[in-house]
Amino acid sequence: MDTIFAQASALGRAGVSVVRISGPLAHDVATRMAGALPVHRASALRMVKDRDGGFIDQALVLRFDGPSSFTGEDVVELHLHGSIAIMRRVLAELGDFDGCRLAEPGEFTRRALENGRLDLVQVEGLADLIEAETEAQRKQALRVLSGALGSKIEGWRSGLIRAAALLEATIDFADEDVPVDVSEEVRDLLSEIGIALQHEIAGTKAAERIRTGFEVAIVGAPNVGKSTLLNRLAGREAAITSSIAGTTRDVIEVRMDLGGLPVTLLDTAGIRESSDAIEVLGVELAYRRAANADLRLFLLDEGDSPPMEPLPDDLMLISKADLSGDGFPAVSGKSGAGLDQLLKEVEVRLGALASGAGLATHERHRIAMEVANRSLIAVQSLLDAGPDRYDIAAAELRLGIHALEVLVGRIDAENLLDEIFASFCLGK
Repeated sequence: MDTIFAQASALGRAGVSVVRISGPLAHDVATRMAGALPVHRASALRMVKDRDGGFIDQALVLRFDGPSSFTGEDVVELHLHGSIAIMRRVLAELGDFDGCRLAEPGEFTRRALENGRLDLVQVEGLADLIEAETEAQRKQALRVLSGALGSKIEGWRSGLIRAAALLEATIDFADEDVPVDVSEEVRDLLSEIGIALQHEIAGTKAAERIRTGFEVAIVGAPNVGKSTLLNRLAGREAAITSSIAGTTRDVIEVRMDLGGLPVTLLDTAGIRESSDAIEVLGVELAYRRAANADLRLFLLDEGDSPPMEPLPDDLMLISKADLSGDGFPAVSGKSGAGLDQLLKEVEVRLGALASGAGLATHERHRIAMEVANRSLIAVQSLLDAGPDRYDIAAAELRLGIHALEVLVGRIDAENLLDEIFASFCLGK
């Protein structure tokens, strides 16, 4: 296997830049450039030189011996001064060694997967951790990266393998005079795993929202102050405001961190009957985005009714509190009246949604678990039909096991791996 290298820190000037080297020649190449290496998991200050002995930089050198490294291979990291020129020179020097090449995007992490240091779910957790912008996203990604979901899946897989083995043993001894009744143990295993699967499936929507962001739609009639409210909450002029009704035609989106949760505020077109074809399209889009949002803020003039059926957690707000002087739920985007209370209410409602989050964070996870759960339901029905159907039940269990193995990357899924690792940077 080639020895790979790449810059593991951000591109450009910095206080420190890191080069990571992994593979069978990592220690040899690093020794030839930086002299004697420190012991495993230790660091030392070394002079980094080219093959002609020319001085390149002084670096902190860290050594990791496989398999106790991130990739499971021998790894060396060079922590250099963050100069673009130094980085180019070191990478060029590494590229001149036989058997060394620049890493592809995500290749270090892919080797960690192939060498059993991470499962596929942990790989996705690492990608999510790198992308995390809020505290909730960071905590969720760390839970996945820690292997908590992978451990759960491995437990389910082991239980299903045990159930399949019991059924297959019954089939093998069907002609013997030894009475074997495994149905109760199999049913208990299926029941326990089925409950756990259903619980995890139920938490995927909230978990995925934490990962991608909750959507909160501001809904109301034209000229009620939706865009002004959005701008005040965003702290900038994100949407055009005007006294002319129907100014907003498209959906304006603003990302924000609310109590550690990622939130996208949506300013939608004012909902009303119109003969303007463009405005009609904007109203239709407003209905769709509002219906799919996690929470709706209905901004109404005093005495008005909401333009669409509200859900139990939606908030009813009265606009123009700067004119009326009323307290919350009256709010004003102009003066900021009532907005502190509004943000607290939104945070409470989204926090309640987030509290139901499970460990599975991607749609891929949910689909695989649903496939496994359907297999369990089918097996229960086949068990009810008696021992003559045990062979089909065992085959159905194998489908469930296969779904879980794909989920953690135990079996070949080359196209899926290519898609996942393409999102990683070179140094990961």
